[in-house]
Amino acid sequence: MDSFMGYGREDGSVGVRNYVAVIPSVACAAPVAAAIARAVPGVVPLLHGMGCGRGGSDADMHTRTFQNLCKNPNVGAVIIVGLGCEVVNAEGMALAAAMAGRPHARLMIQAEGGSRKTTAKGIGIAKDFMTQIQVQERKPFPLDKLTLGLECGGSDAFSGVTANPAVGRASDWLVAKGGKVILTETTEMIGTSHILERRSANPEIAEQIKNLISSVEAKTYEVLGPIAKMIMSPGNMDGGMSSIREKALGCIIKGGTTPINQVVDYAEIPTQPGLSIMHGPGYDAESLTGLAASGAQVIVFTTGRGNPIGFPIVPVVKVASTSRMFQSMEDDMDLNAGAILEGKSLDQMGEDVVQCILDAVNGRRTKAEINEQDGVLCVYSQNTSF
Repeated sequence: MDSFMGYGREDGSVGVRNYVAVIPSVACAAPVAAAIARAVPGVVPLLHGMGCGRGGSDADMHTRTFQNLCKNPNVGAVIIVGLGCEVVNAEGMALAAAMAGRPHARLMIQAEGGSRKTTAKGIGIAKDFMTQIQVQERKPFPLDKLTLGLECGGSDAFSGVTANPAVGRASDWLVAKGGKVILTETTEMIGTSHILERRSANPEIAEQIKNLISSVEAKTYEVLGPIAKMIMSPGNMDGGMSSIREKALGCIIKGGTTPINQVVDYAEIPTQPGLSIMHGPGYDAESLTGLAASGAQVIVFTTGRGNPIGFPIVPVVKVASTSRMFQSMEDDMDLNAGAILEGKSLDQMGEDVVQCILDAVNGRRTKAEINEQDGVLCVYSQNTSF
């Protein structure tokens, strides 16, 4: 199959879902955003605890994240709810939505006369936007319009043997079709810089990768000292992992075997087709947010211990590393890569991952969507996150 059914956007992107999103620019506006979404079925809130109280690089990063979430291809229309005195500028978020051609509205609680009046006005706008986007129909688009985000969480000793290399096959498939693939979790690439540098499309990208991973490793040692080589969750260790290098080797294979064409910052949208590395933490909730802000319409999430989290506006496909875990959390897992340990080949499992991705982008709800495991909008902070 060389196409998928999606929703065309004015900026040329294609959504695989068609949501009215309500995004607060600051945590203080989150209750109003939540109230608007509760009142209108189908409206999706992207709630978070950020937007103020930070400066410098974190403020810039959070601003970029919120602006780019407003124009994720799966967002058909967006309502931005601001307070009026925050650091992150709601007007800038609205401008980003306008430049992407999204129907949008900006509400400022202080200017509207308080939370009740803002909520009432927002409900009316949300109903109008829902009416607008519900008339849109899916149409066929080539696979080069698809951006796939990659994530692993709650990994175990089998993740790098079954689930992750199977996803790597799917990554190579999409790159061959002209699409984009985003590999992230740079803290989980420590010890593999030399491998990624060899895969770089040119010396400049290799140097960027070297500098990025070196800086992440240095920060890790600065903060964690002698235990920096571990930098794993208790669940990773209980699952049989011995070191961050072991985990890293499993992490990077999700990106397949193709050249790395670009290195982007957290929540930055890649401009090049093929495989990109996005700087980001290993913390799942923050990684998912960064991938969505970077334009991913679908995310494949491998897990060995079992992690049910999804994301509000992006379908998240869950791939289990073992049959035992799949069977114990079957309601949360979309695919069992543990079949590789029972005789299925990596290539066959890679084809299964591809089919699961195609099913999701063509409208089939993932287990995380069915279970309303929407997760939270959790944004990376350089000074606190791993």
